[in-house]
Amino acid sequence: MERLWNKNYCKVMAANFLLFAAFYLFTPLLPIYLNEHFGATKDVIGMVLSGFSLTALLCRPFSGYFVDTFPRKRVLMVCFLLFSAFFVGYLTAGTLLLFALVRTLHGGPFGALTVANSTVAIDVLPSSRRTEGIGYYGLSNNLAMALAPTLGVGLYRLTHSFELLFWIALLMACLGMAVDATVHLQYKPTVKDKPPMSLDRFFLLRGWLLGLNMVAFGFCFGVLSSYLAIYGKEVMGITSGTGTYFMLLAGGLMLSRIFGARSLRQGRLTHNAAEGMCISLLGYTLFILMPTLAQLSIVNNQLSIAIGYYGSALLIGLGNGHMWPAFQNMTICVAHNNQRGTANSTLLISWDIGMGLGMLGGGVVSELLGYSAAFWSVVMVNVAGVLTYFLFTKSFFLQRNLNTTVH
Repeated sequence: MERLWNKNYCKVMAANFLLFAAFYLFTPLLPIYLNEHFGATKDVIGMVLSGFSLTALLCRPFSGYFVDTFPRKRVLMVCFLLFSAFFVGYLTAGTLLLFALVRTLHGGPFGALTVANSTVAIDVLPSSRRTEGIGYYGLSNNLAMALAPTLGVGLYRLTHSFELLFWIALLMACLGMAVDATVHLQYKPTVKDKPPMSLDRFFLLRGWLLGLNMVAFGFCFGVLSSYLAIYGKEVMGITSGTGTYFMLLAGGLMLSRIFGARSLRQGRLTHNAAEGMCISLLGYTLFILMPTLAQLSIVNNQLSIAIGYYGSALLIGLGNGHMWPAFQNMTICVAHNNQRGTANSTLLISWDIGMGLGMLGGGVVSELLGYSAAFWSVVMVNVAGVLTYFLFTKSFFLQRNLNTTVH
């Protein structure tokens, strides 16, 4: 069997960890920062946060095209340089408008970079271990999700300095860029007779329903990741649990990637996806149901909140850890070999749409009806996503699957 953990694959994973660590270091704290530093209201916070996803979304289709058309190493390094440079903007933004502008524009290089880095990871994987390798690749995201928010929350509680967090994020991004610069890719000649320009060069039309399904799950995580800290503080009275929550969530993600690797090796993609989304639905329901019951004095207050809050983190992590690599592999399996970048960007486009809608919608709903209503909307959207998968998406994938070794 070909070697999975080769030098270049490990380097790309390390760079991906640093990329997401820089991103997650202060992201969960941004609602608090915008509220305390600029006096932003809930709906304004939602607009500022959703701008990042909007520009990431707009850049995804073009990044997939550039990754598939031009030298990938060059595209990767340009994207990493731009991503790193925007952290300087956070340090210099003195008004809410300027901060919102920097945050919104930062989504562009982030969107392009995640497509470029994940496509390079696929390139350096041996073909016989690609399905399994894509699943393990996500561990670098998960580890960053576990450590970075915990580090960020801890540093903020000690120093109350967002400036320090911005500097650390900048250093992490620069280090990730330096690691990716040492990755060696085999030379691939430029295709001279390129197919005519079409929509399928920017968005994988063969996988449109997979993408649509992913929008629902992105919405759920958009609300959770953006409003967890402020929801815990204002509604649950939990002022120091955000770091622990993300640690448990990422722990669930990592466990699911490790235990789900066997199913991925066996090509059981539809099984992993179904199992993951059902576990996530249970987690989101537990998150909002137990505190609601506590508010109605139906169950013990402190115990139910602890179960609902921390137990949901582990379940959501386990669910997303099974679901995400399954959907990524399914999207790649319906794409032709020269559309790997487009397949990756399509999945990430869909996630960005969902995340953006979650950030914006969560802010609007919480402003009008409160944070509890915003998180109940998460449960309803998740149910819609699960039903869509079982009724339509699974058969859609099986009919278009180009890889006979997976099902």
